[in-house]
Amino acid sequence: MRIDAHHHLWHYTTEAFGWIESGSAIARDFGTDDLAEEMAASGIDRAVAVQARQSEAETDFLLDCVAHQPRIAGVVGWIDLRAPDIAERIATRPAGPIVGYRHVVQDELDADFLLGDAFVAGVRAVLASGLSYDVLVNAAQLGTLPRFFDRVGEGRLILDHAAKPNIAAGVWQPWAEQIAAAARYPNLFCKVSGLITEAARDWQPDDFERYLDHVFACFGADRILWGSDWPVCQLAGRYADTHDLIARYVARHCPEMESAVFGGNAARAYALKSSE
Repeated sequence: MRIDAHHHLWHYTTEAFGWIESGSAIARDFGTDDLAEEMAASGIDRAVAVQARQSEAETDFLLDCVAHQPRIAGVVGWIDLRAPDIAERIATRPAGPIVGYRHVVQDELDADFLLGDAFVAGVRAVLASGLSYDVLVNAAQLGTLPRFFDRVGEGRLILDHAAKPNIAAGVWQPWAEQIAAAARYPNLFCKVSGLITEAARDWQPDDFERYLDHVFACFGADRILWGSDWPVCQLAGRYADTHDLIARYVARHCPEMESAVFGGNAARAYALKSSE
């Protein structure tokens, strides 16, 4: 079973998606039929839909997409993790389609946002309910991850986009040191997703080699998940480009882990049920 561990779907409006530049390649609707076409072309069987807006209406939209597209294995939704009744809110959501939650922490101005008491309590509630939490941070927030992980405790955590290294500028530190520190937590998985949009627009596969070497060395191939980050990836390439970049890397360095990186690890990280 080959799984895309990270993609998005949306009905585009300028009001709802202010972060998308008007007229760009992704300033339009992307629905389940578009997704199914891309997945089929790259031989992908199932996928995990991830929130792109800080709204429970977004979660409802993604759940509706699941109802219309059986290829979607689960939803990483949004919920107000700082709400005092967070445990009750989680309990009211359907446990099957929802496999986890995410907050777009990278957009928060506070470098210590993850360490807020209410936010930590919310993530603890997510993990206690048997769901996963996706960690999306910017460079300034990456160094807070060990303290955050210490506070939230056990549970399945997934780091999005390998913490978004600045590949275009060739930045190495402190990213390399900080992601190694995060990887020491055995309950943390890492997605090799969203990398081509962190590179120069004329990127070449060699641009990613040392970043991938480091991530695979730190986490081990048994904690690495591939995700397309479609349709955002279309700012820098095609769905197939994101797949082929990682597939060729794995074929060169750890071919025996191909089924894990492209499916098995995602199934473990999100506790996905087998398709009927």
